[in-house]
Amino acid sequence: MDQNQYSNLQKLASLHNIQTKYTTAGGTCREIEPQNLIAILQALGVKIESPNDIPEALHHKKQEIWQRCCEPVVATYQGTPGFIELRLPAGTTCDLELTFHLENGELRRWNCGLDQLTAQVTEVDGLKYVTRSIPLPEELPVGYHHCKFDLPDGSHQILIIVAPPQAYFPLALEAKRSWGTFMPLYALRSEHNWGAGDFGDLEKILQWTADLGGSFAGTLPLLASFLSEPFEPSPYAPASRLFWNEFYLDMSRVPELKHCSAALDLVNSRAFRDSLAELRAVSLVHYRRVMSLKRNILELLLEYLESSGSSRHDELRRWVEANPEVKRYARFRAVMEKRNTPWQQWPDHMRNGRLRAVDCDPKAEQYHLYVQWLAHSQLQAVASQASKEWPGLYLDLPLGVHPAGYDVWSRQSLFALNASCGAPPDLLNAEGQNWNFPPLHPEHIRQQHYGYFIDVLRHHMKQAGVLRIDHVMGFHRLFWIPTGQTAENGVYVGYKAKEFYAILNLESNRQKTVLVGEDLGMVPAGVREEMEDRKILRMYVLPFELKRRAGRVLPNQAPAGSLACLNTHDMQPFASFWRSNKAADRAALIKNIHCRKRNGAGKKSIKAAISCCLNYLAAGPAKMMLINLEDLWLEKSPQNIPGTTGEYPNWRRKSRKSVEEFTVSNRINSLLLKINELRKKK
Repeated sequence: MDQNQYSNLQKLASLHNIQTKYTTAGGTCREIEPQNLIAILQALGVKIESPNDIPEALHHKKQEIWQRCCEPVVATYQGTPGFIELRLPAGTTCDLELTFHLENGELRRWNCGLDQLTAQVTEVDGLKYVTRSIPLPEELPVGYHHCKFDLPDGSHQILIIVAPPQAYFPLALEAKRSWGTFMPLYALRSEHNWGAGDFGDLEKILQWTADLGGSFAGTLPLLASFLSEPFEPSPYAPASRLFWNEFYLDMSRVPELKHCSAALDLVNSRAFRDSLAELRAVSLVHYRRVMSLKRNILELLLEYLESSGSSRHDELRRWVEANPEVKRYARFRAVMEKRNTPWQQWPDHMRNGRLRAVDCDPKAEQYHLYVQWLAHSQLQAVASQASKEWPGLYLDLPLGVHPAGYDVWSRQSLFALNASCGAPPDLLNAEGQNWNFPPLHPEHIRQQHYGYFIDVLRHHMKQAGVLRIDHVMGFHRLFWIPTGQTAENGVYVGYKAKEFYAILNLESNRQKTVLVGEDLGMVPAGVREEMEDRKILRMYVLPFELKRRAGRVLPNQAPAGSLACLNTHDMQPFASFWRSNKAADRAALIKNIHCRKRNGAGKKSIKAAISCCLNYLAAGPAKMMLINLEDLWLEKSPQNIPGTTGEYPNWRRKSRKSVEEFTVSNRINSLLLKINELRKKK
């Protein structure tokens, strides 16, 4: 490729918001190879096969931008002037009538003459265009509105998002520093669960935390997953971001179990009790076996419900009718079970979104409707309990969805199917990371007015008092890896961050959900400033904030607008972190956070060290603090080690202590009561 072709390729990439170079974790500038730029352009749908196609593709993109007339979405914040930018052929004149269909049903009309608006002339490939900015009416209320207008080239419609300037951040949080506990739900041991934690366990943790003065209990994503074929237990590769995981159902709380003799006989049989005892005793979660036991019982309960004439059957029917997408999801899951293959291998009519009743087992379809209803009901009950003590549930929104999942199948045009998301090589991962799920297409989601993203947020925020946004940098840019390539060949693709933030602000205020953004790793300039402006808490993880200054080990102070913690699910627990550091560094850290005398940390006790570090965070200014329960009994093994698929039991390790043990531990309760005391001090 000659220099002129490469220059045009860079221009074409920039017009598609592709970064042609980026700064690595080591601080060097990495320029993207031409073949990788071409691969990502192809993933975006650009018709380009060789360097000879670049001039035509560049010309086409320029004309597309200027002939589009207007953007499909305009986002603005309440109290801030907003504008609709029109791009028109030079010489276009007419009186313009804009019709605003407000979200509340109100209709407003507004007239303006194009000649009255300041024009900026631009020449594109020999054609002249003018840009004119139409100011939005100042009195537009907060919400999603549609603006329609006619021009000589046809009709146009724009989604106008008017959002509060900040995410939900109640006075209760402004006035105090809160704390909460964290544990992956699958990892919880208890006397009543069936070999993995369930919604009943989650409610117990929430209540216990509240009794000690805490405000929330957090866990990893609870979304639907594939636990047969394909098998993928990772909470960050869900089958859908729109439905919950029936794996977490508390079977004792399913009302039908009390009345279904067939299910009771099975549950009380010797073989079943032996299986439960074995699944509870082992140190790793056996997803397939646990789900198989639950499904056998749930299918019997569904048969009972359908034949009993119970009013609950009518409740199920009404819930399904009120949530029409669950019917499509249930059929999708039933078809996948019947064919035992991912949707990419289905016949054309099924692959393209058209499923018939004859394509699946109707009992399997009804099963998925039933378990979604149960999961929704049980999690809602936990969330309702949580609302008595602000803010309750701390849920986690994963960045992506499994490529064989329902969301990708049902919304194929929204995803770039010939690429996957990941992270570039850095100091911890020399080969980078490939997360193996397709990224959202930055323009197609705008053309569909972010409907999918809004649905995903609402699904979570209806239950969550706090929502952690995985990889918040993804609202600005995502690292795309062409299919079949390694992370070394990845490219950053940009998104319209303002539009994402406007939707986040709007939905969090409506649902009264506090937002936390996971901002660890390579963070582009301006991201944290934007988060601060929008009242989205950043994450402060103590081991990442330690700096050596003049021979002293000192932590950066946690910002007030942050959630402080000792680690995340992808990191080693505190005990392992502590032991991996030099004795001198450990002693210096304890000394420099002024806890030595108070906690006896000079005796080199890990227990004293963790108390010291937790108390340091608790006494600090961070508005929220999250405590990994496993740190309190000095767990050494992480829950997940990135890049170790097949080598380490990721997402499977159970907690060493059971709910019944750690909730009555004098030492653990004393630690948390001390944290609560420090958090309440001004």
